[in-house]
Amino acid sequence: MADRIILRVTRYRPESDTEPTTQEHEIPLRKEWSVLDGLNHIKDHLDGTLSYRWSCRMGVCGSCGMTVNGEPKLTCATFLGDYAPGPVRVEPLSNFPVVRDLVVDIGDFMRKLPRVKPWLIRSEQEPPAAGEYPQLPAEREEYEQFSMCINCMLCYAACPVYALDEEFLGPAAIALAQRYNLDSRDQGASERTDVLSAAEGIWACTFVGECSAVCPKDVDPAGAIQRYKFTAAMDSLKALLLPRGAR
Repeated sequence: MADRIILRVTRYRPESDTEPTTQEHEIPLRKEWSVLDGLNHIKDHLDGTLSYRWSCRMGVCGSCGMTVNGEPKLTCATFLGDYAPGPVRVEPLSNFPVVRDLVVDIGDFMRKLPRVKPWLIRSEQEPPAAGEYPQLPAEREEYEQFSMCINCMLCYAACPVYALDEEFLGPAAIALAQRYNLDSRDQGASERTDVLSAAEGIWACTFVGECSAVCPKDVDPAGAIQRYKFTAAMDSLKALLLPRGAR
């Protein structure tokens, strides 16, 4: 393996650039280095003006999502050695406005997320006498996969529907709604119905599946969407066929 590799990094400085440019840097190629390590080397030793997000370096915070050789990736969990001999192209995530260099504005997602009420909703205000709501392992397994979302935005960058229609609620928001709909302690599924079943909700999804393919935590947002489509369809059928008291 060569001991050097080229990183082609997208640069965009709004105060001086009218469009993004590409800057090349030759950096050390070390077996244990991730793409994020390469960016940190550039930042620390070659060009301190480079802007990008990162925090935990452990695939937990989701902040270091970028496009690596055309694919949405967590750069802390994507290794330079897998792209040898290079070059490696690092760009901001697609489908989001670029703030600067590799930093994107995820405000659209943050505004949509509260609409699906991703928190436990209960009609009872006081906890039970035992101080907790018991839950069986099988009940936890119902929603556990969808609870693994780290809001990295890779699914939005990969989603062809969101690329064409920014009104689409999006994969992560719907998956997080399902996380609570399937929680045995939650009683708020009916409060999420209007948002999830709207035209820009589950029905906008064409089930391409790219969101699940790029998810670093195997959340399977495409599966969450299809599962809720079945629920919504059954609820509509019951409303049509059954007397109100029997629903």
